[in-house]
Amino acid sequence: MFALAFCARTSQLALIVLNMANWTAGKPPTDWQVKVTHGKPDISVCPDGDGSCLRLKSVKASFGLERNVDVDAGQLPFLSWRWKVSQLPAGGDVRHAGTDDQAAQVLVAFADRKVISYIWDSSAPQGLAQNASFIPLVHVYAVVCQSGAANLNRWIAETHNVAADYERAYGRPAPHVKGVRIQINSQHTGTTAESCFGDVAFRSTPQ
Repeated sequence: MFALAFCARTSQLALIVLNMANWTAGKPPTDWQVKVTHGKPDISVCPDGDGSCLRLKSVKASFGLERNVDVDAGQLPFLSWRWKVSQLPAGGDVRHAGTDDQAAQVLVAFADRKVISYIWDSSAPQGLAQNASFIPLVHVYAVVCQSGAANLNRWIAETHNVAADYERAYGRPAPHVKGVRIQINSQHTGTTAESCFGDVAFRSTPQ
């Protein structure tokens, strides 16, 4: 089930879609599904202070966990999460199909099947935003949130306006969000990557 919270002090609505408190058994809750594109998934729950985090490790693989949602991007336009990368896929670069590997990605799928992909890239510069569709009829727009090794092994908090990013990418107001995926891949470069994720939530105001 989704966790919907109202914070009176900030008048903020929040819809928590990844709540690591529900992962203590070491297996994904039934509302999350493992999706494998290539290779073997390596998914575990790791300690994070007083709580837990989600750890993904890719060895020449591509996989993720995804969840169906129904989020009004006008009401809850801000997506927030925490992530940490411990190993980047060597040579990964979203700008080229043959090196399109990332240690950490958060993908947001909309009702019209268009996607915004927030990534931690090995090479592409932070702030880059561009089409990342290398397959016909697949619409993916990538936003590079973090780049390179400067922040390796450090938890980074992110907040992005998915409604504004959708309009920038596709030139019209964002429809409802229908899915969220947390992903890792290193199959193109034939390397290894590793990352961890904390809670993920849609919010009415920036966190």
